[in-house]
Amino acid sequence: MSDAGKDVARVSVRILEKEYVVACPINERSALLDSAELVDRRLRDIRESGKVVGLDRMAVMTALNLAHDSLKVQQQENELEQAAVQRVRIMRERIETELAKLKQLEL
Repeated sequence: MSDAGKDVARVSVRILEKEYVVACPINERSALLDSAELVDRRLRDIRESGKVVGLDRMAVMTALNLAHDSLKVQQQENELEQAAVQRVRIMRERIETELAKLKQLEL
């Protein structure tokens, strides 16, 4: 077995009373279990709402909801990054202004 094969775990997850075995890197096992739990919880929520019938439709709705949540988080991260870049730019300009003032005093 190759070294890469040793770093892979076969993880059993349960989603809506069905067992799935998934291969994943050993160091991502916990994240996979958390992801499976989230998917299971979201599927159950959709099933309990009674608004969506059929496992395939529930799966699509769950995927769409999770994708939407992911895109919202990415957008928030981008907005935070832009705000941080703006603040750093303003701070740099202030520092450069003060350094220029100090340089003039030295002359």
